Amino acid sequence: MDKLRMGAAQEIITPKVGGHLAGYGNSIFSTCVNDDLTVSAYYFEQGGQKALMISACVCAVRVWLSRHIRERIAKEHNIPIDHITISCIHTHSGPATCGGYFEEWEGEIDREYCESIFIPQILKATARAIETAVPVRMGVGIGQSQVGVNRQELRLDNVEYLGQKPWGPYDPRMTVLAFRDENDKPIANIVHYGCHNTAAGQNTEITRDWSGVMVDALAEHSGAITAFFNGPEGDVGPRLSNGQTTGDLSHVYELGAVAARDVLAVYDTITEYKAVDLKIHAKEIRIPMRARLTRDEAQLLYEQNKDGKTSGDRVRTRRALAVLDAIEKGVPEKSEDVIKQRVLALGDQIFVDFPFELFSEIGMRIDQAVPNKHVMSLALTDGGRGYFATESSLVYRSYETMMYRFSGGKDQEYVLHADHALILETVRHMEEI
Repeated sequence: MDKLRMGAAQEIITPKVGGHLAGYGNSIFSTCVNDDLTVSAYYFEQGGQKALMISACVCAVRVWLSRHIRERIAKEHNIPIDHITISCIHTHSGPATCGGYFEEWEGEIDREYCESIFIPQILKATARAIETAVPVRMGVGIGQSQVGVNRQELRLDNVEYLGQKPWGPYDPRMTVLAFRDENDKPIANIVHYGCHNTAAGQNTEITRDWSGVMVDALAEHSGAITAFFNGPEGDVGPRLSNGQTTGDLSHVYELGAVAARDVLAVYDTITEYKAVDLKIHAKEIRIPMRARLTRDEAQLLYEQNKDGKTSGDRVRTRRALAVLDAIEKGVPEKSEDVIKQRVLALGDQIFVDFPFELFSEIGMRIDQAVPNKHVMSLALTDGGRGYFATESSLVYRSYETMMYRFSGGKDQEYVLHADHALILETVRHMEEI
């Protein structure tokens, strides 16, 4: 078998000051740059197979925008589009590359930024990564970090709010994949962990948030390009000292210092670098859906929520309008939702892509179901399609579960056991490689 070759490159994608910051509605605009946003491209090649993993320091990207970028890369570099991953770190203090789950609610994407900075810099980083590919060996470090905490705080009104629930599920594992060339020179690092990048809160400074502090610390310590690939963070927020899930820039550095300490400790456990094999596979997976609301049910939902001011009112109104529009146009109901999924294995370390903000338990259940492998689920890859919750979490009302049920303008929602169906489909997919 040919040796695994890898190339890595990083470019700055910081937007101009004054643009809309994504993640908290359409009324927050940047006033300065706290730290530069970056895009990191990791190119892998072995035995005729090619793969590309991209980490972008933005909140999320539209599905169509991700596909447009991947199509350009595929055409320019002869890499199968299904072998290209664009993953987002989910900072809420970056440019509007997604526009939220409704354009009417969160605002349209910043097309000028995408055309002048975002897309060109991704293409530039990709080209440099391919040009610099060399034979590599990989080391693996797996440790724990309490940077994240379940954020569905259950209060006395039996409603879950964005806060902290220390007894709730979250995955404490922090993984570092480190790559070195045949002369033992550090080439690149991948950090995987699942947690929202929202320590800064509704600030006006452009920042990578807490993960930026962590990434910079490991890059300096190792001398290698380092990027963060966010895992299942749907119900996981930063464990801030204020007991909340958002704060200000002081919390970015407070939590970032904890993350930096933890990632350096994990990295320093790596003592052996081995040759590994690359395997990659993409296929369609299917998630069952519930029957659509009737016209009368949708009309009632609309009347009950159309004058509301909360995000819940808006998403329920949007669901009602989507149902009425589908019925009017004669759009047939779907029994299942079809999603393209990619699995990339580097030896026993497996990445699996999801276009959702997965709840943490889903990622842990997937990993547990695959013995003798370490499965790292990636959130918000190749587009942002909203939250994906567990069946058990639907017992309580929360922001995340409400968005899961009603967001995206979909005229149907998933069945209650959709999490189980997604896990089974993913595990079957991984068995194929």
